[in-house]
Amino acid sequence: MTSSALPSSPYLVTALPASVDPAAERAAAYATEVADLLFNQLSEVLRRRAPELEPVLAGEIHRCAPELQARALQVLGIWLQLLSIAEQNAAMRRRRQVEAERGVEAVRGSMMQVIADAAAGGVAPAALRALLERLRVRPVLTAHPTEAKRVTVLEKHRRIYRLLVDLESPRWTPRERAALVQAVRHEIELLWMTGELRLEKPTVEQEVWWALHFFNETLFEAVPALHERLERALALYYPGERFAVPGFFQFGSWVGGDRDGNPFVTNETTRRSLYEYRLAALRRYRHRLAELIRRLSISERAVGVPEEFRRALERALEASGEGAAIAARNPGEVFRQYLSCMLRRLDATLAAAEQWELEAGPGGYRTADELANDLRLVERSLAESAGAELAASFVRPVRREIELFRFSTVRLDIRENTTKLNQGLGELWRLRTGSNEAPPEPRSEAWARWVQTELGRPRYEELRLSVLPKEAAESIGMFRLVAELREKLDREAFGSFVLSMTHSVSDILGAYLLAKEGGLFPDTLSVERCTLPIVPLFETIDDLRRAPAIMRELLQVPVVRRSLREQGGVQEVMIGYSDSNKDGGFFAANWELYKAQLKLTRLGEELGVPIAFFHGRGGSVSRGGAPTGRAIAAQPAGSIDGRLRITEQGEVVSFKYANRGTAAYQIELLASAVLEHSIKSGREQALMPVGEFDEAMEAISGASMAAYRKLVDHPMLLQYYQVASPLEEISLLNLGSRPARRFGARTLADLRAIPWVFAWIQNRHFVPGWYGVGSGLEAFFDVRGARGEALLRRMFEDSRLFRLIVDEVEKTLAQVDLDVARAFAGLHPDPTVRDTVFAMIEDEYRRTVAAVLRLSGASAPAERFPRFLRKLARRMPTINQASRLQIDLLRRYRAAESEEARGEALHQLLLSINCVAAGFGATG
Repeated sequence: MTSSALPSSPYLVTALPASVDPAAERAAAYATEVADLLFNQLSEVLRRRAPELEPVLAGEIHRCAPELQARALQVLGIWLQLLSIAEQNAAMRRRRQVEAERGVEAVRGSMMQVIADAAAGGVAPAALRALLERLRVRPVLTAHPTEAKRVTVLEKHRRIYRLLVDLESPRWTPRERAALVQAVRHEIELLWMTGELRLEKPTVEQEVWWALHFFNETLFEAVPALHERLERALALYYPGERFAVPGFFQFGSWVGGDRDGNPFVTNETTRRSLYEYRLAALRRYRHRLAELIRRLSISERAVGVPEEFRRALERALEASGEGAAIAARNPGEVFRQYLSCMLRRLDATLAAAEQWELEAGPGGYRTADELANDLRLVERSLAESAGAELAASFVRPVRREIELFRFSTVRLDIRENTTKLNQGLGELWRLRTGSNEAPPEPRSEAWARWVQTELGRPRYEELRLSVLPKEAAESIGMFRLVAELREKLDREAFGSFVLSMTHSVSDILGAYLLAKEGGLFPDTLSVERCTLPIVPLFETIDDLRRAPAIMRELLQVPVVRRSLREQGGVQEVMIGYSDSNKDGGFFAANWELYKAQLKLTRLGEELGVPIAFFHGRGGSVSRGGAPTGRAIAAQPAGSIDGRLRITEQGEVVSFKYANRGTAAYQIELLASAVLEHSIKSGREQALMPVGEFDEAMEAISGASMAAYRKLVDHPMLLQYYQVASPLEEISLLNLGSRPARRFGARTLADLRAIPWVFAWIQNRHFVPGWYGVGSGLEAFFDVRGARGEALLRRMFEDSRLFRLIVDEVEKTLAQVDLDVARAFAGLHPDPTVRDTVFAMIEDEYRRTVAAVLRLSGASAPAERFPRFLRKLARRMPTINQASRLQIDLLRRYRAAESEEARGEALHQLLLSINCVAAGFGATG
């Protein structure tokens, strides 16, 4: 790839630690080359469209007049986005080069690599078959307000990425190459003329369309292909063995079903969301069937058609009502004829769906199973007549899509918090007891007895919702909606009910009771079992510590045990990375999450009920964001065992799934990491030096949490944080439909974890990603001396969890900028508040840097991660410009006296927030 003769970007820093990996060096050089090309095209666009802004790309934003600052920030934001595209393109190219030079099994995180290692390690085919039977991996797209880019912008980014892929080819003539470069420039020009900011807060419907963008662009195709790659790997490394690869990888979603703190998600909203998901799937299948009709032009004179298929074709032609016309249109082409009958039926289903009707039209497909079974017949018959390879190549991927995405695209979770649920239960208590008094406290014995009594009470008739207050009726109506749409739309339209802020067994049983009133107990008297999985979410440090005791009590409740048998025998538990971090700091949260999983896994083994985990991770390090493979490898041995759910939030979704190659790699990386952990887990469990390492983790965790709480509980922190960051202004950035606070209170305790993290990133403190770790390590060094240091060095080498924590803290420390942070602190007018809090942060920062480097042996933060440093160094000059401008804009916005001046400053301020978010690749 060559670029036009324009000056190189001043941001492409190359004076960084060298890598010993030649492939990584080539990739770094290529990333620089691509970034240079994009920089030159952006420069050309500015030269033509806004020459007065050229100094911005030269790193001289201070030369811009105040009236140009908004457009200057747009330039910086676009440049940071282009850098990200260049790096994604280079990373994909590097993976392809590794595969071409050393084979696909050399690509870390590929199915080939995992299965090759399993075969070399002597894993028996029978053990793999047993693992495949229980293998279930489900990323869950969430509606958390963390995506700062509009879908319109994402589409332009994708076109630029695809053009860069085209430019990799050496086959182009100079004229053709110049045309491709020109096309890149035109896309950048359109990006320049496109509004970056959402002018209004997105609706839930718009969030659903945002989620569906990724399915339409990449995921419908990528997920079935993953299953095919696993099949190929098994065939290659276990020749002669037969494996049945189930539909193990499916997507879940909270978009349209997450009611927790979002008043805009109502039952009607959820219904409309599922209609949209259904339409997306049906339209995709129509396209795929039409494609098969075009391609399978196989004449019956060329192959021997199985008799079973001929009889099925006769029935299909007769049922279609247009049999003669279909046969005349495709004479002798029996597969086309049968597929045409299928397409007619699918069109009837699609027509009904477009009218928002739940029932299929006359002759339409009532279920996804019917459609998949028809395709299975085509696949089987084609394999018998024309060859298994053709059937596997053309028909099987379509059949797999239908089995994986069904008539709902996703498995939609419903999520609500205990406060809202207990309010609804309180109204039910008043109705059943005839009392106007306040119901018992949710954690009281009286309340627990009432809930369990109601669960055991026969239900002879359906409760009339009109006798309940509106909110209580809505809560029960939510479960009735699940019952209705599962029956009429798709049996797998819903995943589970997630109960936020679970504090007790009664909270969980209360959800069972509302599910019962909603018609999700299928037995005649509604006392036997619930068909919808109820998933408790443990979020705070205290709740994580109580989780084993809560689950022990819950799993001994007969109706719960019966329900789990109905649902497949596995109890799912969700664990929250965000609130636990906000509660106890980075180190303590990771350790408490690890301990909770370990104890719950052992509890499941003891009680004979496997416990599967749903990880509520976010994009930033402090909310669980970490390299996928390493994060999964660091989970406790035995805690995954083939089953994993994990949230994918906001900017993480676009980073992983916006481009076809990246999407295919990311889902394979996730699936292979689950498979690898499950294969190795049993062997490693016996080798871990548990006692010594655990004791050290406990000691460091306690000291780090104490230091963190000292900051968070400081009486001056809230006023410092509100002024020395854009915390309040972030709520004006229209990222998502959900409010920044659950119940409208104005305290740190009630603030959602996402804006908590977002604002600390914006003011360059990054507190949630490292604060307290230095105190924890330093205390351990001081108390244990040389032997303690030797132990931590061994843990650094041998403990995946400890190493992951230290590595991610070190990378976060490299992103902190104390000079910029000090400038944000200067926004606070009170020197006592400003100096007191900032001094605490600065002291802990220096303590953490010293402790981490002492442990890792590096001379500077992130020195051990040259690729990360190179990426960071490219961005930092741009981010720093945006950050310093943001400080001035905060002053202007807060001091503005007229609405006009305030509005102008706000627009520029939000652009600066967008810009910094793009630079770090994370909001919350």
